[in-house]
Amino acid sequence: MAKKAKKGGQGTPATVALENAGVPFTVHAYEHDPAAATYGGEAAELLGVPADQVFKTLVADVDGTLTVGVVPVSGKLDLKALAAAVGGKRAAMAEPAAAERSSGYVLGGISPLGQRRPLRTVLDDTVLAHPTVYVSAGRRGLEVELAPADLVALTKALTAPIGR
Repeated sequence: MAKKAKKGGQGTPATVALENAGVPFTVHAYEHDPAAATYGGEAAELLGVPADQVFKTLVADVDGTLTVGVVPVSGKLDLKALAAAVGGKRAAMAEPAAAERSSGYVLGGISPLGQRRPLRTVLDDTVLAHPTVYVSAGRRGLEVELAPADLVALTKALTAPIGR
């Protein structure tokens, strides 16, 4: 059974989506430092988890359509590979305001789960190499741990080699 987010305002659209789907997950909170160089790197370090097991959610514009790319925080999103994975020609990072407006989350807290407007999603294929993975729970300082297969199913994602 799903582990519920702790009381005190940690419930987010991402955790609500997981609860509603009946998917097992664990919420991990940490004290976010606004001066941190990277959100994902900070999460991996403070949670004591290998950086290749923590995934960041990035929103890109592929041929005029917003698309989510989810890659390990230890790497970068390969925009050409993302475009190719969805049959597109050209990809660029989305404007921050467009990413926030579409997802309903702030930068550094964008989750692939529970987005305001679900977008087509591509997960780096390395996600399948782990028993569990960590993604943003929808707020800076809050991660959710779940099985990769559940993440793929809930986001209706493709898996492809989109990280480098």
